[in-house]
Amino acid sequence: MATRIEDAPKVGMVSLGCPKALVDSERILTRLRADGYAMSPDYAGADVVLVNTCGFLDSAKEESLQAIGEAIAENGRVIVTGCMGEDADAIRAAHPQVLAVTGAHQYEQVVEAVHEAAPPARGPFVDLIPQPDIKLTPRHYGYLKISEGCNHSCAFCIIPDLRGKLASRRVDAVLREAEKLVAAGTKELLVISQDTSAYGVDIRHETRQWKGHDVRAHMTDLARELGGLRTADGAPPWIRLHYVYPYPHVDAVIPLMAEGLVTPYLDIPFQHAAPSVLKAMKRPANEAKVLERLKGWREICPDIAVRSSFVVGFPGETEHDFRYLLDWLEEAQLDRVGGFRFEPVEGAQANDLPGAVPEEVKEERYARLMEVTERISAAKLASKVGSTIPVIVDEVGEPDEDGDIGATARSQADAPEIDGAVYLRNVSAKLQAGDIIDVKVEDADAHDLYGAPA
Repeated sequence: MATRIEDAPKVGMVSLGCPKALVDSERILTRLRADGYAMSPDYAGADVVLVNTCGFLDSAKEESLQAIGEAIAENGRVIVTGCMGEDADAIRAAHPQVLAVTGAHQYEQVVEAVHEAAPPARGPFVDLIPQPDIKLTPRHYGYLKISEGCNHSCAFCIIPDLRGKLASRRVDAVLREAEKLVAAGTKELLVISQDTSAYGVDIRHETRQWKGHDVRAHMTDLARELGGLRTADGAPPWIRLHYVYPYPHVDAVIPLMAEGLVTPYLDIPFQHAAPSVLKAMKRPANEAKVLERLKGWREICPDIAVRSSFVVGFPGETEHDFRYLLDWLEEAQLDRVGGFRFEPVEGAQANDLPGAVPEEVKEERYARLMEVTERISAAKLASKVGSTIPVIVDEVGEPDEDGDIGATARSQADAPEIDGAVYLRNVSAKLQAGDIIDVKVEDADAHDLYGAPA
């Protein structure tokens, strides 16, 4: 007799950190469901709780330890995985009650730990029943992880220690997953990795058959093939590229954006602009050439939106360095910018650098950075007022007292959970999350747009 769902052991999941960790959580839960487990939405109903941790910054480690402690207090049976799992001693020192600790993307080990903590109540036909993948994102968008690890040795980062060197996935495996997601209703694919531009460098001579032709494991080939996918209604999904280092071959992707095959959006982790700071960070110091390339990209694809993040207060950063960054941003005119105050990470090379910047100086520089970038963003968004743009709907609200319905959407310049939103007025009651519609922009502020269906 097959196991009834109410008899199946239940697993709870707390997923912390970046989208790459979220993909790991989805894969773990998908595997566990195939093994006969059910998912619990709360602590009380779970036979065991998984905490997928982040270990990138000390503040993230503290958040992970707090989440583990909460899970232990609420449930008592906790398995820890993820990036902070590489520091099992610290986890067990803080929470000796944890049942098991596994590291980043150690899928087999975490599944074995769950089997031991709450053995699966498998029926004889479980393996014969197709199991859809579990998604922790809304149905209309999904993350597509194309590689693990990173070959960089940035002074502020310990990702290679946590997740290893670059390991690219087979290009046909990536495309099959993307095709499966789109067939299941995904309208937007968010391509992620530690270094998307480096995809395929470790398997540079490998080609795979896809739809009757050879495809290289290369960022440009992958982007072109993803742009050929179609949703159930025959429309192309949005293909959004994240974590794109500005290698020369990125230039070849811009025409794909101009053709409409790839969403005109690039997430590039510049981190800084001052040559001395980039050198201390062990980052490429080619800020002048980047400005030239930004200009060239905009000539090819005027609608392209470029987002990035910058660190202020890195050891040795002078007032001159910081002003250089602000001047560079004024010239670069990036569409979306995130700012971070430098924070030491245990094990990072930057911890040993001289010239620590006082916390009050970091705060003052962060405020100035945000003032400049918000002014640039406000002007860019104001220029869109009166135009008609495509948006993807994330959420549709309930009618207000006048019967009007609002919705929250995003433009092609807005990644979920990162950038701004487009707030819609007077939408149709038939509108659903995942719909892609044209919107007339009526108003703007420093971060968001406001409008109505065109």
